[in-house]
Amino acid sequence: MKALLGVFVATLAILSIMFTAFPAFGDWSEAERQFIQEMHEKHQIPPEETEALLRAANKSQPILDAISRPWEARPWYEYYTIFLTERRLQEGLAFWDKHADTLERARKVYGVPEEVIVAILGVETYYGGVMGRHRVLDALYTLGFHFPPRQTFFRSELAQFMLLTREENLPAHELMGSYAGAMGFGQFISSSYRHYAVDFDGDGQRDLLTNVVDAIGSVANYFARHNWRDAQPIAVPAWVSADTDVSALTSGRGTVLTHTVDELHKQGVRFITALPGESRARLFAFAEEDGSYSYWVGFQNFYAITRYNHSPLYAMAVFQLAEQLRAHRVTQDAQ
Repeated sequence: MKALLGVFVATLAILSIMFTAFPAFGDWSEAERQFIQEMHEKHQIPPEETEALLRAANKSQPILDAISRPWEARPWYEYYTIFLTERRLQEGLAFWDKHADTLERARKVYGVPEEVIVAILGVETYYGGVMGRHRVLDALYTLGFHFPPRQTFFRSELAQFMLLTREENLPAHELMGSYAGAMGFGQFISSSYRHYAVDFDGDGQRDLLTNVVDAIGSVANYFARHNWRDAQPIAVPAWVSADTDVSALTSGRGTVLTHTVDELHKQGVRFITALPGESRARLFAFAEEDGSYSYWVGFQNFYAITRYNHSPLYAMAVFQLAEQLRAHRVTQDAQ
């Protein structure tokens, strides 16, 4: 009897430890319990710390609504009007003037042109003017636990967010960003912040939220790490012959460069480039308002831009804004 009583007491003690270490079954969903446990086992974050963060998070219907109607779902003729505006161009030129030395240094260090860095910051946040109105915590919690199509990705980003805020001593409950949890001048998601942010001004902190110098260097580093090729083209306009199977050339495999320069030429795609025939390339089609399509061939640097945002529409908007910025800057310098 005493032996049985001892076993019973020992079992109670074990259960007590389990329920102390991990949340009560009635408090959390199965997915949340698993997340709490994984953060403890993989990253040694105490369960009570993860529990406290989850309790502070709110499910947001506006966030779910926003992700269901992304700008990238629009046709090109609607999409480009959002970003290729005279105001964005002029503010980009002013931003370039103000931060010319930092942008030049970033180009020299990472090989990424000033106009591309400025265009990214212009498309993402209007040069720091619009950095997002959602709590990052709410965005990642909502999409990680209440948006099944991409819950694995956003739950992973929530884990990255917890690690980031601990490493950089950031206020997890206060950070604001996009509906997808991106933050700062360049709208880095948490994993990108952790892996690609740099301390470009040497003050000992990687600050993409308030430090534009770090933001410029980090955008340049991001592209360099994604195989940006200095002095090579991004994309060139193309024309297709009547017998070209455009659908076969443009469909499938996301934005992967599916062909070479020579292969596209053999398929009836006409474009001008100094790149070698074996260079990777891909034909992209962009819907115009009159029902026709404009065609462009993208190269490695176009693909690098799609590592920032996987949409060809996004990459084309960044590219064309960069071209406008560069052309006006050249004209301005010549005067």
